[in-house]
Amino acid sequence: MTRPLPSAVFVLALVLGGCDKPAATPPPQEVSDASTAQFCGMSLAEHAGPKGQIFVRDQAAPLWFASVRDTIAFLRLPEMRKNVAAVYVNDMARATDWAHPEVGAWVDARRAVYVIDSRRRSGMDTQEAVPFGDAAAARRFAATYGGHVVPLADIPDSYILTDQGAGS
Repeated sequence: MTRPLPSAVFVLALVLGGCDKPAATPPPQEVSDASTAQFCGMSLAEHAGPKGQIFVRDQAAPLWFASVRDTIAFLRLPEMRKNVAAVYVNDMARATDWAHPEVGAWVDARRAVYVIDSRRRSGMDTQEAVPFGDAAAARRFAATYGGHVVPLADIPDSYILTDQGAGS
């Protein structure tokens, strides 16, 4: 009886092991004229302020959100899909234009810090969770516009999931 060569077993293990590799994390995409908000169906270009995008596994195009608050709501609502591959929000530390953050101004939403309860409003005129890839920039923003800096996990559900109609 012959035994397989150790190198053949090693190669076979590498080949079979590759079958269960998770897919690579997709990079953020840029907002285009075709980008429409997941919840309201409106063009993202019609909304000022930071935006978000969520990549769902096995779907090439991201789901777009007209506000960061809506992006976080999607992640927290129990009825929404949870096979999320990546979540990006505009990094307002790298943006110089509040209404239309620059190309490339994205940060992984789970690594960002957020200013909540500030005087800056979302494109839908609701409270916004303003994202920053740099905590010092977030503290400067809070000093100027009010609010306080928190990580994603510490944003209360009540801040995200309550009706904050225009002007509230």
